[in-house]
Amino acid sequence: MSLNFNDKVVVVTGAGNGLGRSHALLFAALGARVVVNDLGGSGTGEGSDANVADSVVAEIKASGGDAVANPDSVTNGDKIIQCAMDHFGQVDIVINNAGILRDKSFHKMSDDDWDLVYQVHLQGAFKVSRAAFPHMRDQAYGRFVMTTSAAGIYGNFGQANYSAAKLALHGLSQTIAIEGRSKNINSNTIGPVAASRMMGTVMTDDAMELLKPECVSPLVAWLSHETCNATGELFEVGAGWMSQVRWQRSQGAYFDPKGFSIDDVANAWDIVKDFSDPIYPSSIGLTFKAIQGNPHLNDDI
Repeated sequence: MSLNFNDKVVVVTGAGNGLGRSHALLFAALGARVVVNDLGGSGTGEGSDANVADSVVAEIKASGGDAVANPDSVTNGDKIIQCAMDHFGQVDIVINNAGILRDKSFHKMSDDDWDLVYQVHLQGAFKVSRAAFPHMRDQAYGRFVMTTSAAGIYGNFGQANYSAAKLALHGLSQTIAIEGRSKNINSNTIGPVAASRMMGTVMTDDAMELLKPECVSPLVAWLSHETCNATGELFEVGAGWMSQVRWQRSQGAYFDPKGFSIDDVANAWDIVKDFSDPIYPSSIGLTFKAIQGNPHLNDDI
């Protein structure tokens, strides 16, 4: 089997360094035409440098690939997608990878620290994806990959802004997956652990050597391929390991909705938290099904 992207156009945001660069190089090597987007700012969001995206495009072209550089901010996502349409006439795959860090403990975090991280990670992914979605609907094909992190899935000290935005990206991806399903548009989320400018602020040089971005990009490519049917799913990946992550729910405890007390909750707390026989919910419908199982209800819901 030799999978390729010979007839596809891929937009990779934040593709000037680290993970994004690795993704862009792999897609190009597999035959895709690539929009290499990177504002060229610092790891904390200051400044810009168009040469950052240009250098990756030069690498791709030197290897015989086809790519165009785009230096727009992801908050101007329509311009990035228009770049793809102007140069290649289509957009098939969007890899939302761009990100910055503004780490600070929660009680010291400023509005600017919060707002800029939100704008780059979540608003940027929204703007780029929203601009691409109509083109994908029209051609009845599209793939999105959102980039969360372990900090988004589990939380991390000093990263309230980053964690909130990163987990929100998975919510965005899940809804795109639902709305795009009838039009052959899939969307998935990855939580990579890989060497990058941002990762370099929290990990040793030895650890960074083991966490090559090239160990993440094959998963991104697979999730983007037309033969991959995964959608609305979440994966962790790094250093040659990848795994799917899903929600788990206890069977829960039921109370009479006509009235119950804090003492009733306290007395049933062990049951509420009992995961000995877990459920793996995958939709809002299953939440309502669980509620409807309340023996105190009389088909009222």
